[in-house]
Amino acid sequence: MATRALLLLRESPPWAMAGTAAAALWLVAWTLEWAWWTPRRLDRALRAQGLKGTRYRLFTGDLRENARLNRQARAKPLPLGCHDIIPRVLPMLHNVVKENGTVSFTWFGPNPRVMIPDPESVREVLSNKFGHFGKQRFSRAGKLLGNGVASHEGEKWAKHRRILNPAFHHERIKRMLPVFATCCIDMINRWEKLMSSKGSSEIDIWPEFQNLTGDVISRIAFGSSYQEGMKIFQLQGEQAERLVQSFQTTFIPGYWFLPTRNNRRMREINREIHKILREIIGKREKAMINGETNNDDLLGLLLESNMRQSNGNSKLGLTTEDVIEECKLFYFAGMETTSVLLTWTLIGLSMHPEWQEKAREEVLNNFGRARPDFENLNRLKTVTMILYEVLRLYPPIVLFSRSTYKEMELGGIKYPAGVNLILPIIFIHRDPNIWGKDAGKFNPERFADGISNAAKHKAAFFPFGGGPRICIGQNFALLEAKMALCTILQRFSFELSPSYIHAPYTVITLHPQHGAQIRLKKL
Repeated sequence: MATRALLLLRESPPWAMAGTAAAALWLVAWTLEWAWWTPRRLDRALRAQGLKGTRYRLFTGDLRENARLNRQARAKPLPLGCHDIIPRVLPMLHNVVKENGTVSFTWFGPNPRVMIPDPESVREVLSNKFGHFGKQRFSRAGKLLGNGVASHEGEKWAKHRRILNPAFHHERIKRMLPVFATCCIDMINRWEKLMSSKGSSEIDIWPEFQNLTGDVISRIAFGSSYQEGMKIFQLQGEQAERLVQSFQTTFIPGYWFLPTRNNRRMREINREIHKILREIIGKREKAMINGETNNDDLLGLLLESNMRQSNGNSKLGLTTEDVIEECKLFYFAGMETTSVLLTWTLIGLSMHPEWQEKAREEVLNNFGRARPDFENLNRLKTVTMILYEVLRLYPPIVLFSRSTYKEMELGGIKYPAGVNLILPIIFIHRDPNIWGKDAGKFNPERFADGISNAAKHKAAFFPFGGGPRICIGQNFALLEAKMALCTILQRFSFELSPSYIHAPYTVITLHPQHGAQIRLKKL
């Protein structure tokens, strides 16, 4: 083959040989600029301003070391009752901060990632300078979980956000409460059937809460059953795992197009999800045309928008592909966020039974054994404090990132274009200089006077982000969590099972590595 290629090259006209040589030289020059000269220039610019960081390694940066430290951390569980999870969840950043200080940087391939550890700078990035800092550009693989409103920028983001906002208005969320209650009761009834003659049972609540939140998002957002959406949840779970596996290659231009086993499977999963969603969308469109359904849920709003787009109002509507991508995003985010919050809440209350009793007392005083209502759910002080404290110590997303598209100044430091800024939620949420000496302890009482008075800086608590891009579904997630927690507290007491292993780790969101086994006892 090589000999034949050489013969063909020799027989080619001079202009073709010159063109091939020029293309090869351009590719070499571009690769050197991308993999060496630009990282070196950025490294000098950051160090010249006093920042410290790891040494850049050609092409990979710190990815190999990060993978090694993650494997090492995941091999060792934490002691029960320990909330110091940073060394296990983000071992690379933990070591770099320990060695180089809080404002330090690492390398994600050829891209520097700078830690932004103070709330004021985070507030500027998320709020004051909106539009000046961009979302980190997703790789093709990264968009597979949902290339929706969370990943868009500029006018496209504003249009999608405007179309989606009505689905999460206060009154609409209030009307969702009966569905929350029905799904919770279904789960509770299933748990009661598992009870032994002694009125107790051991359950892994992690898959239980994934099923619960999957059922809720299926019914409320898409007007379908959990069974109909279950295949999507399973496929997206696998997609998330495979995305984490591809983490070390996502920065390489064109890698997505290589026919590796992982890439082929990820594309296959994406096609399967699209096929299922097209079927769900097709059923709803027919029902809408025949007047057999209202359009009050998320899918109805998306399809109404799609109809406007189809009628020529492209500035007001979404394409069919846009609708599919938003569905993918909300299937994933709608299930993950609340299931993660509920799982760590029950683990936290099992570790701290005194707070479990305080929460149960408040719930029984307000509702007895009756179904919780909207107004009183929002008045629950102790339950709300507990959920906030869990979000502080175990945020579903442990960090956000933004990119500089041009030179910007932040906190007295000039960041050149091409720098990734890490907004480390989990670090800021545990900073004793902000939260006090007990920052590493479970103490919901710190939120007794609300979020704004819980820490020394009002922007120090941001589990759902902040500014104009704050999570569109945060009120939905919190109300769903309150309903589920109240329903459980009305029926059961719970404690950690001897088989539980305390091992938080990240698969996009903060998961329990070995499950979340608890012992339920019927009240």
